[in-house]
Amino acid sequence: MNGTQKQLKAGFPWKQVIGLILSLTLTFLALWIAVGLSLPVHVTIAIIVSLAIFQAFIQLFMFMHVTEGTEPVHQLMGILFGIYVAFTVVAGTLWILAYAL
Repeated sequence: MNGTQKQLKAGFPWKQVIGLILSLTLTFLALWIAVGLSLPVHVTIAIIVSLAIFQAFIQLFMFMHVTEGTEPVHQLMGILFGIYVAFTVVAGTLWILAYAL
């Protein structure tokens, strides 16, 4: 039985729908905090970063199936590589913005 047949047998993908709704809610909440509220900049950034971290965990567990798999070491390596890539992209972006303008 392939993946499509398993998905059809399993029923409606409630886990993915809940993850999508939570992700969209957190995204619009961050937008509202950034645009709609007049908080100090450091408070706004702290709230948005905490919402982003929470959303990253939702993505990991709801969509990327981080708890599924055969070897825990593979899961850990995947998570560490994802953190490395995210850090590299953010640090590189900040570096370019700081020195290219």
